[in-house]
Amino acid sequence: MRRRNFLPTPLALAAAGRPRILLRSSWQSVNIGDIGHTPGALSLIEKHFPEAEVTLWPGQLGHGSRELLTKGYPRLKIAEGTLGPDGKPSTAALAKAWEETDLYLSGSGSGFPASNHAAAFQKATGKPVGVFGVSTDPVSGIGEGLRAEGGTLKQLHAAALKLPPTHLSPALRSILDRAAFFFCRDTISRDYLKAQRVKTPVLEFGPDAQLGMHLRDDAKGFAWLRAHGLEANRFICVIPRLRCTPYYRIRNTPRVAADDVRDAINQRTTGPDHARLREMIVSYVKHTGNKVMACAEMTYQVEMAKQELVDPLPADIRKNVVWRDTYWLPDEAASIYSQAQAVVSVECHSPLIALHNGTPAFYVRQPTDTCKGQMYRDFGSGDWFFEIEETSGDELWSRLAAIHKDPARAKARVKTIQATVDRLQKRMIDAVRAACRA
Repeated sequence: MRRRNFLPTPLALAAAGRPRILLRSSWQSVNIGDIGHTPGALSLIEKHFPEAEVTLWPGQLGHGSRELLTKGYPRLKIAEGTLGPDGKPSTAALAKAWEETDLYLSGSGSGFPASNHAAAFQKATGKPVGVFGVSTDPVSGIGEGLRAEGGTLKQLHAAALKLPPTHLSPALRSILDRAAFFFCRDTISRDYLKAQRVKTPVLEFGPDAQLGMHLRDDAKGFAWLRAHGLEANRFICVIPRLRCTPYYRIRNTPRVAADDVRDAINQRTTGPDHARLREMIVSYVKHTGNKVMACAEMTYQVEMAKQELVDPLPADIRKNVVWRDTYWLPDEAASIYSQAQAVVSVECHSPLIALHNGTPAFYVRQPTDTCKGQMYRDFGSGDWFFEIEETSGDELWSRLAAIHKDPARAKARVKTIQATVDRLQKRMIDAVRAACRA
């Protein structure tokens, strides 16, 4: 029998027949991928477990993400707060959510976000914890050298399997061993945790929840396309990225010594990285006469898209390139990506949004990113995945040319990929259902 330190109220007893989930998600709002994790999980629960009631315990709900969720999911409850010094909820709303829920569900993210909160919840309530599609980057604890100077996924996988079975921290091992299920959004994370001999009964590959998001804002997105002369299937979207995200700039916090290292990496690599994308853009425009939309996945990339993708282009090419000069939400991005011929991104989540909406997508991974990019190979999109230091503008154009030449075949390929994703994500919700009934 599960130990529960919270006594049920009459209201909780009256509603005991309805499965309740406390979704810990919405880690930040400066990235449409982090915003999209939450509606992705909510859409999947709504589709495969509609009788469940979900309360969101969010990290941050800025940049319009709160309104996105309350409009898209009218039944959703939100309980905000943190943990007090005693390891208990800091607000009455969060305490009530802990009391009433049947399952703590940790949403997609890098690492196991807020794992200490999951551990505190389980200790206080005795109720199950489940993890819904995360990456556990095994090399990040070793140092940034490998990842900064050429850490491909193959290298990360090999390094992970060489680590001693005591590499996982005792605190993290404790909550993982007691988790009802742990879905890794890439097989490198899964294989690492298996090699670490984690004891959760369900340790499987389960793709990022972003792939389940059904929200779109066609009215807003299509109006933007019309205003900027972009026609359906006659443009591509291209998204840039720095190798090291400048969080001190995003959050307006003081620089620390590590920021000097990260800035030096960015200064050395940003030019060569984006030269590849510009070469692809030039070839695409010259061979097709179509247009290109340069846009952002993170707030800092709005200006970066202009500086690195648009401004350096030759004038005859630049006239066919449209710069998106504002940040957006994932529902509008989904609508615009749905009309693109393809999405080419150095960020990981825009391609996921595109694939869910039927659009072919390339992910061009940098070595400083985590092992989450392995999921593209895992769900069958390996030849639309590129390690940035192992590819070129010509290769990107060659793969893009194939999509332009036979769009029907590319669209069919996307359907096959999404069918695989749908099957895997239904399995994830089956585990959620089983844990709620345990």
